[in-house]
Amino acid sequence: MKVRVIVTLKPGVLDPQGRAIAQALGGLGFAGVEDVRVGKLIELSLADDAGQVDEMCRRLLANPVIENYRIETSDAPGTGAA
Repeated sequence: MKVRVIVTLKPGVLDPQGRAIAQALGGLGFAGVEDVRVGKLIELSLADDAGQVDEMCRRLLANPVIENYRIETSDAPGTGAA
């Protein structure tokens, strides 16, 4: 089973990396970029069901104080996550 975990900063948490990217895009002539938020995509291949992924996120993959996470699963190999 394929599992994707998308980790993003909670609203209100400063994102200096996102700010640097927004400024660089403006410097390259891409007008209209108002805000950029940077996150993480973690892809897992699991031997069995994804029942423990939530605990993995809470204990290691995300910092619940400043980050939100979303879990997407795909049962069929080679298909995109739902």
